[in-house]
Amino acid sequence: MSLIFDIKRYSINDGPGIRVTIFFKGCPLNCVWCHNPEGISQKKEKLYNRQKCINCKSCVASCPNSALAMEYDDISTDANLCINCGECTEACPTGALEISGEELSAEQVMTEIKKESIVLDQSEGGVTFCGGEPLIHKKMLMELLDRCGELRIHRAVDTCLFASEEVVREVAGNCELILADLKHMDPQKHKEFTGQTNELILANIRMLAEEGYNFIVRIPLIEGVNADVENIKATAEFLASLPGAEERQVELLPYHNVGMGKHSRMGSRYNPLNIPMEKPSSETISRCISLFEEFGIEATAK
Repeated sequence: MSLIFDIKRYSINDGPGIRVTIFFKGCPLNCVWCHNPEGISQKKEKLYNRQKCINCKSCVASCPNSALAMEYDDISTDANLCINCGECTEACPTGALEISGEELSAEQVMTEIKKESIVLDQSEGGVTFCGGEPLIHKKMLMELLDRCGELRIHRAVDTCLFASEEVVREVAGNCELILADLKHMDPQKHKEFTGQTNELILANIRMLAEEGYNFIVRIPLIEGVNADVENIKATAEFLASLPGAEERQVELLPYHNVGMGKHSRMGSRYNPLNIPMEKPSSETISRCISLFEEFGIEATAK
């Protein structure tokens, strides 16, 4: 059993073809721009959408621990009393309250994957495991990779690679594609923006290249964080130094602030460091692509 916070069907941005994307809950990083903040904690969390609330107080009445209250036309939750049992979400008639995270077995996840088997086969797609961070859930991830492999379903794992070399090697050896997230080359800036330094991540990328595993590097491209010439050049130099550089692919993922609305629903603060983050201009994206090309690296913007 593992905590899953979403299963996305008909995904076209997480590997080849049309895919089913499985979102594991829990991540060792805490990126200030994270667009899935509900995937960071390894515990269930309650989300509240004020726009959907009709002030009926059904949730307040349903809570077995009296953890909810109506205050100034808003629902407040006492975190010391709430056990995320989900009674309030069942009682809410408009879906203003929801629990992020559901304990699912490998069998339950495979049932959802198999529902899309025809589409996956016809589109030459497959399944992508992401998060959060799927490598936190190694036991269940490996079971799912094995079972998908038995069905000849293409398997991709989207990971920040903040895990031991042994875990990364085992996972990479049981899937067709690793989508390797790379946030920043400077270790201190990486720690400032994500909560962790990047030495382990860079070491795992080097290991993947040296041992011949198939991987694509994905970079969330953010003005004010990592879209500057210095960082992109350092990234290109690093990737060009690895075996198989002439075949390496880089995907640039332009910044968006989808995570802001999710933080609001979670009752947490988006970008607490007040870092001036912006979506990169078309000129910035073109410059970054050109910098990678100078080092013989193919880069595209998604």
